[in-house]
Amino acid sequence: QVQLVESGGGTVQAGGSLRLSCAASGYTYRLCMGWFRQAPGKEREGVAVIYNGGGTTDYADSVKGRFTISQDNAKNTVYLQMNSLKPEDTAMYICAARYVRCELAPEHYNYWGQGTQVTVSS
Repeated sequence: QVQLVESGGGTVQAGGSLRLSCAASGYTYRLCMGWFRQAPGKEREGVAVIYNGGGTTDYADSVKGRFTISQDNAKNTVYLQMNSLKPEDTAMYICAARYVRCELAPEHYNYWGQGTQVTVSS
C-alpha cells in the first residue's frame, strides 16, 4: 500500500514555471511514481514517470524539453519541474504510483493522490 500527498500547483502566466511535489508513504520499494493530468472533457494522460529502482524516466512528447521529473529517495518524494508553461498545460495534475513497471499509461496505476490544479493563463 502507498499513500500519496501532493503539493504545489497554482496559476501562472504562459512562459512561467511551477514545481509540483508528491510524497509517498508506505511500502515504496521498487516503486514507479509519476504525474498525470486531466483537463475538462479530456482523458487522463501520462505526463512524466520515474522509477525509484534506477531513476529511469519517461515523458509525454508534449512536455519533453519543458518538464523535468526527479526524485529524492531519502524523502520518498518526486518532483515535477514545469518550465515554459503553455495554456494547454492547464489541467488537474495527479500523482500516481505502481510497483515494478513504469509506463505512461494511466490505467496501470493502482495508487492515486488527490490532485492539484495547474492553470496557465495566456
